Parts: sequence; C-alpha cells; structure tokens
Amino acid sequence: MAQGSRFSASEAYEHEGEVYVLAKSEGRQAKEIAIRRKRLAKLVRKLRAMRKSLPKRDQLLLRIGAAKKEAGRAFRFVSIRLPNKDEEVTRATFSFQVDKTKLKRAQQRDGHYLLRSNLTGEDPAVLWTRYVQLTQIESVFRSLKSELGIRPIYHQLEHRADAHVLIAFLAYCLQVTLKNRLLIHAPGLTPAAVLDKLATIQMVEVWIPMVDGRWLIMPRHTQPEKDVQAVLDQLQIQLPSQPPPRIRASQAAVPTPAQPSLW
Repeated sequence: MAQGSRFSASEAYEHEGEVYVLAKSEGRQAKEIAIRRKRLAKLVRKLRAMRKSLPKRDQLLLRIGAAKKEAGRAFRFVSIRLPNKDEEVTRATFSFQVDKTKLKRAQQRDGHYLLRSNLTGEDPAVLWTRYVQLTQIESVFRSLKSELGIRPIYHQLEHRADAHVLIAFLAYCLQVTLKNRLLIHAPGLTPAAVLDKLATIQMVEVWIPMVDGRWLIMPRHTQPEKDVQAVLDQLQIQLPSQPPPRIRASQAAVPTPAQPSLW
C-alpha cells in the first residue's frame, strides 16, 4: 500500500466485540483504476491480434495462458469463448468481450480498505494510523532482508554478528534518510534506483612513478556520468573535493588490489 496516499477512516461499525473501519482514498482509487485499465488494454490488444492471426488451438491456448499471467487480476474482466477440441479456430469459435458490469463494480471498490480490530474503544482514525505503521514495519523487514542483505549471517563470533546487524541498521537509517529526501526533491525516484546510480562513483588510487624512484599517489573519486550528476543535482548533493596527492618512498611496494571486507 502506498504510503503517500491520503486515506479517510471516519466510518466505523462495531459488532460482537469487534470494530470494522472503512478507509477510503480517491487518489488510491484513481491509481488502481489506471493500473487495471493499462493491463486490460494490453490484454485486449493481444486477444485482437490472436483473432486476426487465428493460430492453431494448442498454440492459441499457450498464448492465452501467457497473456493471463501478464494481465494478472485484470484477466477476470474478460470473457473468452474458446473452440472445443474438435473445432477449428475461427472468428466464430474464438471470441471475447470485456465484462463492463463486473469492471464497473470493481472500480467502485477501488481505493477502499476494510480494517477489523478488537480495539472497540479507539478512534477509527487512530486504528488506521496504527495499521499503516504496521505496514511500514513490515516494509522495514523486507528492506533489511532484500535490499540491505542482513541475512544470512555467516559470522561465527557473537560480537561480529552483532556488528553485522548494527551496520545493517545504520544502512537502513541512511536509506530512510535518502527516501525522505527523495520525497522532497525527486518523488519519482526510489532509494534502490538512486543507490544503483551512485554505485557507479568509485574511489581509486593512481600510482605514478617519479624520476627519483619515488611514487606519486593520487587518490581520486571517479567523475559521475551525466545521468548520475543529474540525480546529484536533483537531490542537492555535492561530491567532496578530490583528496590531495601523496608521495611514497621508492622502497614502498605497490599494493595489490584486495577484496573489500567489513572486518
């Protein structure tokens, strides 16, 4: 459920020690209708193409199965007449139509959510706010498990496992900060998309030999590409200035690249 949707939860009904709260959102309703229309229009285009090409029955069933998987719930708003085993695929034996009555009933229910609770003495708006917080907590666990990869933990020592969890929690705090910043400056972007873009910026060291045998070391971060720079400008983030160069004595060996490690 989108956190940015505004819901009104003023209607409530108590029955046998439970309260039912009806939450509505016009914005969410418009969004769900638009998503369904888009999928339904794509499904209709595919079905029309099948009626035009009239493939063999087995091939037709395979195409309809693939279209059903892609359309998802929008598929149930289309009634399809398929040919029997002993029938040829013709425009008479293969037809379809959109169930407008069923579609209209579904659109009337879009953007409406029913919440059931045993907290009968609470304000309906407070109950809905707590439910939204519950969905946010579930989103936190999904983010920690998938995007931040808090599990599995391969550490054998307890203090290292604790450190692993701590770093994952700090990473989530940064992710939430980035998410809130995106809501202000770039609401169309997600934290995962921005992090993928920013991952292209790397820190490197350039070792240049000098005539006296010493090494000139120039640590540098790579210059962002145009699309990455556009993201930085949108978020009002400025990269730090390049670090100053260093000089190493001749006996210092050039380090070999090592695999990154947290511990």
